[in-house]
Amino acid sequence: MTTTPTHRFVVAADDVGQRLDKFVTTQGEDWSRMAVQSWIRDHRIQVDGRAVKGNHRLKEGEVVEVVVPPPEEMTVEAEAIPLDIRYEDTDVVVVNKPRGMVVHPAPGNRSGTLVNALLAHCGDLSGIGGVLRPGIVHRIDKDTSGLIMVAKNDAAHRSLAAQLKAHEVERRYLAVVHGNVSHDRGTIDAPIGRDPRFRQRMAVEHRNGKPAVTHFEVLERFSRATYVACRLETGRTHQIRVHMKHIAHPLVGDPLYSSQSHRFSIQGQALHAETLGFIHPRTGKPIRLTAPLPEDMQRLIKGFRQS
Repeated sequence: MTTTPTHRFVVAADDVGQRLDKFVTTQGEDWSRMAVQSWIRDHRIQVDGRAVKGNHRLKEGEVVEVVVPPPEEMTVEAEAIPLDIRYEDTDVVVVNKPRGMVVHPAPGNRSGTLVNALLAHCGDLSGIGGVLRPGIVHRIDKDTSGLIMVAKNDAAHRSLAAQLKAHEVERRYLAVVHGNVSHDRGTIDAPIGRDPRFRQRMAVEHRNGKPAVTHFEVLERFSRATYVACRLETGRTHQIRVHMKHIAHPLVGDPLYSSQSHRFSIQGQALHAETLGFIHPRTGKPIRLTAPLPEDMQRLIKGFRQS
């Protein structure tokens, strides 16, 4: 029998005057505005025990109850989407993911993902990640381009996941950040957790965060920005984006972590997973791959050089 979870929130002083739909969206990790509005229409969201509209303005002390509907059964369809494959054998496939492609399906985003494309290309993937995430050992954000490794069978999945957990996978990213990074290299050691004020965002959280370490090196400085390489020691959600913001150098184009309103010749954050290194799960031999900087980041860097 499927249980229907109920969430209860008390409106604090900081949330007074917020629209109900906006408030509820920020409370759940994966609650979209569209889903929340449909729950309101279905009276799954109530304020002080009564149904209200999504534009209801909240008052301090009001109790918001959210009854989340049971998850829909989802299947993932294979789709013939072109892929830039950088390595492939019977155990592992490594893809240079383009910016704008989501890694795996989720409610409201069921097609056009890397998993849809891989199912058409490979026919079968590791089942450890479940129906929606077959073969997915690690993820990179939708608007981050670059290398991602995928397991074709369960044995490969377990091996690659163990390497990630032991910090044995080499992951080097290239990024363009705002401002002039003064140190030529450095290490950011700051725990990351869910931002309590904005649930769709991560933040440095010393009380409830998980350990996170990013090493960075300056590659080139411009008048208003810096081109850097970042090496991940851990792999927290949005780690580079959060850590660079933490040292006051958010990524150029980042819609979540940068307050800069300028228009840039790039859609999303200027971040590219350039290098991926791991031990092959069957042969034990080291594999190290690189993916060239995408054209949009090349144009961005050229523009900063000329400004």
